[in-house]
Amino acid sequence: MPAIFGDHMVLQRGIPVPVWGWADPNEKVTVTAGETSATATTGTDGKWRVALDKLTASDKPISVAVAGKNTVTISDVLVGDVWVCSGQSNMEFNLGGRLLMLSASESAAKGIPDAWTASLASPWFGGAHDAATEVPKADHPTLRLFIVKRKIAYDPQEDCTGAWVACTPATAARFSAVGYFFGRDILDQEHVPVGMIGSYWGGTAAESWTSLDGLKSEPSLAQQVKNTENTKAHIAEYQQTFLNELLPAWQKDHDAWEQEVNKPYQEVLATWRADAAKAKAAGASPSPSPTPARPEPRKPISPYENAGVPTVLTNGMIAPIVPYAIKGAIWYQGEANAGHAKQYETVFPTLIRDWRTRWGEGDFPFIWVQLANFMERTPDPTQTSDGWPGLRDAQTKTLSLPNTGQAVIIDIGADRDIHPKDKSDVGQRLALAARHVAYGEDLVYSGPTYDSIQVEGAAARVKFKNVGTGLIIGAAPSTVAGAPAEPAAAELKGFSIAGEDQVFYWAKASIDGDGVVVSCPEVKEPKAVRYGWANNPEVNLYNKEGLPACPFRTDDWVKAQPTSTPRPR
Repeated sequence: MPAIFGDHMVLQRGIPVPVWGWADPNEKVTVTAGETSATATTGTDGKWRVALDKLTASDKPISVAVAGKNTVTISDVLVGDVWVCSGQSNMEFNLGGRLLMLSASESAAKGIPDAWTASLASPWFGGAHDAATEVPKADHPTLRLFIVKRKIAYDPQEDCTGAWVACTPATAARFSAVGYFFGRDILDQEHVPVGMIGSYWGGTAAESWTSLDGLKSEPSLAQQVKNTENTKAHIAEYQQTFLNELLPAWQKDHDAWEQEVNKPYQEVLATWRADAAKAKAAGASPSPSPTPARPEPRKPISPYENAGVPTVLTNGMIAPIVPYAIKGAIWYQGEANAGHAKQYETVFPTLIRDWRTRWGEGDFPFIWVQLANFMERTPDPTQTSDGWPGLRDAQTKTLSLPNTGQAVIIDIGADRDIHPKDKSDVGQRLALAARHVAYGEDLVYSGPTYDSIQVEGAAARVKFKNVGTGLIIGAAPSTVAGAPAEPAAAELKGFSIAGEDQVFYWAKASIDGDGVVVSCPEVKEPKAVRYGWANNPEVNLYNKEGLPACPFRTDDWVKAQPTSTPRPR
């Protein structure tokens, strides 16, 4: 059986559930889940696949028996909703951070499988701002978690390394913080077991998560297809150079470093630690710790280890779990594509369509996180390159696909940290979107979104959808656990306006019903309005339900625009 089928798993309710594996050629295999069963006979390749009839949600564990010449029994299986959580580092960012510091024996005692230990490429990467209070509460027996181990592959793989576990403080701490908070909220709101499959890798572009057939379906991505095929064609040659030349040279250098630098350094470090302990006991300050004479030689990267090649992550980390029945997917990615924002308008929808085609479930719900605010805040109202605002705009445009949703987090980023620590609000906003898109709930699931613009003399009226019970000047939630949010400002911020000359100025903005009236003395005849159009904008338009307005622009001007003189704000 593939690794995705194992003890503690969650099977998807309400739709046919594919189950597959391998056996001898022409072997008859019967799968029984509770009172439901299905039978198939393998072909000459030994592969088999059945589809179980629709299962009813249940938090009472069942066993799944796979019987042929032998029987494989999978225990403690629940039926509910299964979600894939994928993307780059902000999805990979784990809940616990420093709380993960356990020895191998402690990890085993807490039920953390070896497959999970191997799955964490950066075991200390993470730590949500409220981890100290949230991790001890993360005891949810009907929330189950699975991590796909990182793997690069140039052809679709049939299996992965991973294991299902029940959600406990120890396992939740190691899982995606966003994925955990999302799964917990869905569990609390929908009252059915939830399975979360984590498949993520920091610093990766959307193209790496898209199949070759998916890229080929879009003519404008022909260059990515060519790059992938060229890399595959030459990979054997590259790998031989790596094995025969680069790796031996590094090994020789590393062995010399170990004997000449590291071994003496460790002896000096041991002496320093003993002296530091004595100094501390005597109430004195220890001397600065020693450093090695030269850094450890950097190991060369095999061409097989390049996660930036298109298709290699969907081959290695998505293909092995397809077509495991799911409710939908949540996605947090885009930072790696921000330098090509316009192209993302094509790449991102292509990825979604590709995944839906691979799974064969139709247009399953796909919900993503819009990029947060990041980088130094500038006083100028005209950003001269699309960058992050353009990428956010590409994400918003992708809402044109059916059964999609977006969580806007333009208010909880950090200027100097591309990995903002507030992941609980991210998970909550994703869950709100899922409750509407996937579960059909009638609720306010989004902040205000741009609807239309109407010029009224020297002012422009911008109308919004998703206003909930009304528009307000709001404030971002606190990113310090237990601390109150900052008080709301006295005026709206983040709006700029331009005339025919395409020069933007900061605007005075005021709420009027379900819209905002925008004006500026320097702009007599408005032609365009932007809101939050910067890497790190200062924005504060919300609905009364506490959800931030989505950044937007009403123009389609594509060239870098002249810079106006900033006005005091």
